Amino acid sequence: MNARDVAFACLTAVDEDDGYANLVLPPLLARSRLSDRDKAFAVELAFGALRMRGLWDAVIAKAARRTVESVDAPVLRALRLGVHQALAMRVPAHAAVSETVAQVRKQAGARATGFANAVMRRVTETTLEDWTRRVAPTGEPGLSTRYSHPEWVVKELRTALEADGRSDEIGAILTAHNEPPRVTLVARPGLVDREALPGSATRYSPFGTVL
Repeated sequence: MNARDVAFACLTAVDEDDGYANLVLPPLLARSRLSDRDKAFAVELAFGALRMRGLWDAVIAKAARRTVESVDAPVLRALRLGVHQALAMRVPAHAAVSETVAQVRKQAGARATGFANAVMRRVTETTLEDWTRRVAPTGEPGLSTRYSHPEWVVKELRTALEADGRSDEIGAILTAHNEPPRVTLVARPGLVDREALPGSATRYSPFGTVL
């Protein structure tokens, strides 16, 4: 099982079994025998595809010229992973296309590879910024898609920020919410001093460092 297979299995468990990615992914990684580098790739690929699913689905629909609901589930999962690689990771366009087509062939059969190839080629023709302008218009209507958050979350956040006189911060907050968190280490008192840990000192705790 390679890194992309692990990510695909994680998305499948989330979709079909109502699994939680943070619980599903660790045992998949443990069984995979991947290198640390490939494990990190699988984690970013799975979590990133899930985190940005709202935006990626809009991009897929535009590139496919059909609704995502009309795309077979295994093909759609492979495309979500492919779009994340192409638009949000440092994966070359040709690799994102070829690996996605190979994933579709493995998971859905050869009949769907032509469709996947066409969609991915359209996706890689332009940048993330251009795709975002196409599928998520500026202003309130496009916030949910642009930042890949459910509409009700955006609405409630907007209400809370307006009540605090900070409505202009909504874009920055939604952007920050999509950024992967940094790794924080704790120096257990009596077991190790914070100075012995890598990273910089945490802002609020005297016992932590941030990588």
